[in-house]
Amino acid sequence: MLLLPFLLLLFAILETCISFAAGQVMANAVDDVSRQIRTGQIKADGLNATNLRNLICGKLEMMVASGCPGLAIDLRTEDTFSKLAAIPMPITGTGDQRTINPGMTQVQKPKSLEKSMLRVLYPWPIMTNMMQKSLSTLADGKILLLATATWQNEPFDD
Repeated sequence: MLLLPFLLLLFAILETCISFAAGQVMANAVDDVSRQIRTGQIKADGLNATNLRNLICGKLEMMVASGCPGLAIDLRTEDTFSKLAAIPMPITGTGDQRTINPGMTQVQKPKSLEKSMLRVLYPWPIMTNMMQKSLSTLADGKILLLATATWQNEPFDD
């Protein structure tokens, strides 16, 4: 009689812990890559959507499927932080009908002293079907993992 509530609680805790750990790994990947961009270690001329995806995906592959299917990367530059904050999230729909819209993402090449924002979104699958309805935040029954870094580039040669 107590087995079902116990198992539900146990699976909810496990799902939450695993998705939190995946979110932390993704946040660390975004921090590492954004630091390389901020300091000029990754130059604008060598930065494109494929290279950026490979850099981030390489840091996530211990937690996600090979090739990071569903990963969306949005790198923007503006002259003020308020303009960066006003850029809408690359998500369409509302409530339980939200989806990640890769068509709303861009990879702009930041230059020295520009203000930049890197957002990485990933649809994290829920492992236990019985928890899917209560934990999912996307229309396809997955959890949205989001990591963001905003910074001003240091002075470096463009």
